[in-house]
Amino acid sequence: MTTGIGQPVRRVEDGRLLTGQGHYSDDANLAGQAHAVVLRAPHAHALIRGIDTRAAAAAPGVLAVLTAADAGADGVNVLNHVANTADAVEPKNPSFVNRDGATPLDTKQPVLAGDKIRLVGEGVALVVAETVAQARDAAELIVVDYQPIAAVTDAMDAIAPDAPAPWESAPGNICLDAERGDETATEAAFADAAHVVEMDLVNNRIINCQMEPRAAVAEYDAAGARTTLHVGSQGANRLKMTLAATLGVKPAQIRVITRDVGGGFGPRNMLYPEYVLVAWAAKRLGRPVKWTGDRAECFLTDFQGRDLHTSAALALDADGRFRAMRVVLHSNIGAHTIAYVSLSNGSRLVTSLYDIPIGHGRFVGVLTNTAPTAPFRGAGRPEAMFVLERLIDTAAAELGIDRVELRRRNLIPADALPYTTPMGLTYDCGEFERGMDMTLALADWDGFPARRAEARARGRLRGIGLANYIEAPVGAPMERAEIRVDPAGRVDVIVGTQSQGQGHETSFAQVVSEWLGVPFDAVRVITGDTDVVKAGGGTHSDRSMRLAGFVMVESSNQIIAKGREAATELLEAATEDIVFADGRFTVEGTDRSVGIFEVAETTELDGESDFWGRIPAYPNGSAVCEVEVDPETGAIEVVAYATVDDVGRAINPMIVHGQTHGGIAMGVGQALWEDGAYDPESGQLIAGSYMDYGIARADGLPSFKVDLNEVPTEGNPLGVKGGGEGGTTPALGATINAIVDALSDYGVRDIRMPATPERIWRAMRVGSA
Repeated sequence: MTTGIGQPVRRVEDGRLLTGQGHYSDDANLAGQAHAVVLRAPHAHALIRGIDTRAAAAAPGVLAVLTAADAGADGVNVLNHVANTADAVEPKNPSFVNRDGATPLDTKQPVLAGDKIRLVGEGVALVVAETVAQARDAAELIVVDYQPIAAVTDAMDAIAPDAPAPWESAPGNICLDAERGDETATEAAFADAAHVVEMDLVNNRIINCQMEPRAAVAEYDAAGARTTLHVGSQGANRLKMTLAATLGVKPAQIRVITRDVGGGFGPRNMLYPEYVLVAWAAKRLGRPVKWTGDRAECFLTDFQGRDLHTSAALALDADGRFRAMRVVLHSNIGAHTIAYVSLSNGSRLVTSLYDIPIGHGRFVGVLTNTAPTAPFRGAGRPEAMFVLERLIDTAAAELGIDRVELRRRNLIPADALPYTTPMGLTYDCGEFERGMDMTLALADWDGFPARRAEARARGRLRGIGLANYIEAPVGAPMERAEIRVDPAGRVDVIVGTQSQGQGHETSFAQVVSEWLGVPFDAVRVITGDTDVVKAGGGTHSDRSMRLAGFVMVESSNQIIAKGREAATELLEAATEDIVFADGRFTVEGTDRSVGIFEVAETTELDGESDFWGRIPAYPNGSAVCEVEVDPETGAIEVVAYATVDDVGRAINPMIVHGQTHGGIAMGVGQALWEDGAYDPESGQLIAGSYMDYGIARADGLPSFKVDLNEVPTEGNPLGVKGGGEGGTTPALGATINAIVDALSDYGVRDIRMPATPERIWRAMRVGSA
């Protein structure tokens, strides 16, 4: 099998990872390390009247008990998350300005709570001891005088008059209030519409269920005044910049090392308080300090996803053409403003890949006493697709138009591209109708009536759902690559993105192998150490191959240019007569040639490329989900699932399909099982463990049918659009559409996610749930 671009090469890293040779967050241990435990608040909202640490400090093995007062005295700052601030890694998000012209609120996040608790599990004190057991025992001796106050956990409750206020600086608990589109034109279009469909839809909160809990260990070099942090992350350079700012030191005084990571999904882009705490404690104590979170801690304090309430409406003319769309989104930001990225992404994509000429949206961020929400696989795009795809199915039912036909009438045709949406995006390329038709064929949509009849004979309700999608991946705008050709026969690729399971060691090597014509197994990909990787934006928002591929190609081209110059002397020919192909420099029209590694013996062959900016790309596709429901119990089974994605050029189709499989599981999991629910009175997290929180499992999903409709973009030299989020983005709409279709005889118009058997059972008896 060849190993270049477009080939389904097996992942080279799998052998290491599947045989226990990986190096994950908790595998990092340093000689002489002490162990840290965070004392966490049991209340969702409370004032701190006092903290007594004397008994804990005197406990066996305890080295330090640190509070917010100690952090302030040592100059440790609050966390100012890069997604909301301007720095060398990522510019301030330009997407949102409040409707009144004000800048959206940035609450910042304390590393330890000093005067007020805003969510259950917020850190109050750090205990460092010789062993974890000693630190835990000592933490139980700390006495905190709390004054509990009323909490609020739901965004819609939080904007009600007299709701509890997590932050007094946010009137009405609103931290962001922005808009896009043309409100006047939209209202006029709705006034003239032949039909209007309106829905209130909820995107449920989901918890970050990574394979490994978070962990970190830090050490401080007093001689060099330098801190090294070993931590799992989605971008070591991003964490380096934020950690330096929080500790009040220069970036050169920080080194961050990330090796293997057991899942990212977005929330591991950010610096967490515990990472700052171990770095601070290591400097203070003069020895390494390690913290490893347990599942209970991570359920409480890992940044979570989704949690969005949308009021949406779609206006149609008498022929079923979409005329306008309007939305009001209320996003539960949680207790701290980590990022507005999900709202920003959703605001730009509300009209999806349909020809909707006019639109308007209001986008509101709301503070509550819950874990902060952050960009989560798809980051606002699955939420936006879910809303419109549910509106379309509902409109089709109300108008008596076939669901596929209604979509077909309104999809942006290929000859209309490039197409500018009412929210300001310009789609460059795509085959939206063809992609939908490929998916319908893959799912055997036309054969569904027979399958429904067969299921009815068995006493089951069978339903099928379709959802189309488009994405607009953005992410950090900075990326860098350095490539060096070693005469010994190796090519080192140093790049600022890093894998959390995406197979970069394989797909990146495929790109460089083909571009430089070197053996695939000669390419070594190096990531995750800020002393080696000088800069980079990390991995998120489908950016890795889009941006890393760009700088890898640029660096490779520099190497080819240098090699051609050197080959002119070696081959005694004019530069213009030298051609490069398959790893060799050849005098055109002759058999005189020299290999790239031979040239590297005589001259240094290296290249480096920095990129700063945006490379727009619009991955898109369709998904079809098929379900069966037991009418007696509401139990649901996903019996079939098919999807076709346009990721642009697929560097490794096998890896893309693997990403799609995982994405489908995450999307279907949210639609059917996942629910990060809080008790509205106490603010306690109800779904605080895997005993209470449902996730997708292999026995709950069918074998997926997946295919690609590759329409390369001209936006980057590889033609890549992105493929890490496509499986998730349409899955919510396709799954719920299928369930509502299965329940159509019962008059069910909608069902709230997660569509549990109880909700389905109740919906069948009252018409909705």
